[in-house]
Amino acid sequence: MSSTTHEAGWAHAPGALRGPTWLREPADPNALVPSLWSTTAHKVDGDLVVGGLAVADLVAEHNTPAYVLDEEDFRRRARAFRDAFADYDVYYAGKAFLCTSVARWVAEEGLHLDVCSNGELTVALRAGVDPARIGYHGNNKTHPELRRAVAAGVGRIVVDSFVEVERLAAITAELGARQGVMVRVTAGVEAHTHEYIATAHEDQKFGFSITSGDAFAAVGRVQAAPGLELLGLHSHIGSQIFDSSGFEVAARRILRLHARVADELGVTMPEMDLGGGFGIAYTTQDDPSDPAQLATEMTKIVDDECRGLGLPQTPRLSIEPGRAIVGPAMCTVYTVGTVKQVALDGGAVRTYVSVDGGMSDNIRTALYDADYSCTLASRTSQAPPVLARVVGKHCEAGDVVVRDEFLPGDVAPGDLVAVPGTGAYCRSMASNYNHALRPPVIAVRDGEARVLLRRETEDDLLATDVGA
Repeated sequence: MSSTTHEAGWAHAPGALRGPTWLREPADPNALVPSLWSTTAHKVDGDLVVGGLAVADLVAEHNTPAYVLDEEDFRRRARAFRDAFADYDVYYAGKAFLCTSVARWVAEEGLHLDVCSNGELTVALRAGVDPARIGYHGNNKTHPELRRAVAAGVGRIVVDSFVEVERLAAITAELGARQGVMVRVTAGVEAHTHEYIATAHEDQKFGFSITSGDAFAAVGRVQAAPGLELLGLHSHIGSQIFDSSGFEVAARRILRLHARVADELGVTMPEMDLGGGFGIAYTTQDDPSDPAQLATEMTKIVDDECRGLGLPQTPRLSIEPGRAIVGPAMCTVYTVGTVKQVALDGGAVRTYVSVDGGMSDNIRTALYDADYSCTLASRTSQAPPVLARVVGKHCEAGDVVVRDEFLPGDVAPGDLVAVPGTGAYCRSMASNYNHALRPPVIAVRDGEARVLLRRETEDDLLATDVGA
């Protein structure tokens, strides 16, 4: 079964729920839509196979729910960004998903690593990532966090407030160190994405406003601090972005500030970071650009603006893809527990398919109103498709995994359902809501499986309960 969501028109049986106009019945309910899945994913007699292994066999050993990470796909996407942006520094955004193995893959494929917490830095250092290739983000980095980052030799820290500039200057003086710094700026760009993941408009917590003059003032303070090395300006306009026009507007405003700093402070900053946020296909409505296209468009934007401003040289650019690398590389596999037909007004019926996970392993549908696809992963079905809603087992009406999808009409308890595109912000935002145990992450490659993160146990839950 595959998603053909967000396409024009859809077929429906008499008395069936009439869905959105963009949803139509799939031509082949047992096929996969390649753009939604990792590159090794395919069906064999109805069984979903990833990395050379049937997910049914993985489930027999590891149970459900489980995240299945296609290592080869992850590495291919990392290499694609590295090669397309060969003249850039490519930082993998660890917040999307990070563990020691993934940090090693990132380093092995020639990428830098972006972290935004002490925990993520701990994972990166444990994985043996060269600290000089680590960037440290965050809007409220504490004194101990900054001190550890400086002591570890992190290559760059992206400062986000005047208080942080002061803290960092004091720490470098204390340690006798010199720290590379980028200044995060808000370019006033309204990215066409969800409000909670649009991060460059003025009224939000990140960065220094260019419009208000705070960004220029922050650059001056960094430049004046003896222990801080001003590397350049950093911008991030949001997430799940498909249109380069937002990057164009942001780059223009950032480069104007870059030129002003050169003119008024006599400082030529060597670098500039355009952030990440590159979108992926969660449904067939999504049409992401490939890395080569992005590189061509973004490089032209910057080169044209630098020429227009008369800048003698283009700063070295960097980007921060996270979702675009790990998102499509992972799927989540669930076991169906119950199937319920719910009568609605007008005689329509909605099919609710309840699985053994939900918002504890994928909060994005509830948090961002995100859309996902899914497929029947354990058999072939000849039953006519029905429009279904895949829901979790938690005590929330908003515990929805896939809002609208066609599944075979005979979907039943015990079937496996797999959801593609769950690599980014699913495991990293997973919780123990209802005291659920967070699922394992299982890497698959060339017919072999390896557990990267084990499933939590009840002992893990009780370990922090001081009354246990």
